Amino acid sequence: MSLVFQEAPNFKAKAVLPNNEIVEFELHKNIGPKGAVLFFWPMDFTFVCPSEIIAFDKRVKEFTDRGFSVIGVSIDSEHVHWAWKNTSVNNGGIGQVQFPIVADTNHAITKAYDVEHPAAVAFRATFIIDAKDKKIRHITINDLPIGRNVEETLRVCDAMLFTNEHGEVCPAGWHKGDEGMKADHKGVADYLSKNQAKL
Repeated sequence: MSLVFQEAPNFKAKAVLPNNEIVEFELHKNIGPKGAVLFFWPMDFTFVCPSEIIAFDKRVKEFTDRGFSVIGVSIDSEHVHWAWKNTSVNNGGIGQVQFPIVADTNHAITKAYDVEHPAAVAFRATFIIDAKDKKIRHITINDLPIGRNVEETLRVCDAMLFTNEHGEVCPAGWHKGDEGMKADHKGVADYLSKNQAKL
């Protein structure tokens, strides 16, 4: 069964913090005031993965300004995470990224979120968690060769915040600042009469 609209499975595991400290990390205690973006990658010191991690890192402030924490997970140990974080980008590392990196060495988190690849690594999975009830509101899962679009993750965070605040729904291609849609027959008719060309 899909985890969408289910409470995000909590976990405790070792993690490397932005200041390079290694700590015991608990998901539910580290959800931001509005929510969290929890994302998985297959393995450290690989290929597509650093491009995604750096892309998330470049937008950390945009997430935190919206009230979302960003949390990364892979099956590598906290020591491998620390080494990768302390390897320069020019040498294939990720540099001093400003979000926690969780070590899922026993694959318990990957399995709890049902994102384990047959090769015993994680798929490229992203979960958006709502702070108000810790429920998962959005999931994307990419196969290993296909990198994510962090801008789309930001867009979905904006859409979740909009629906929570206004009680309206977000039509296809909605972006922050666009009008929403009333969730009834009149609402969809009104929206489509004005916005068909944008779809």
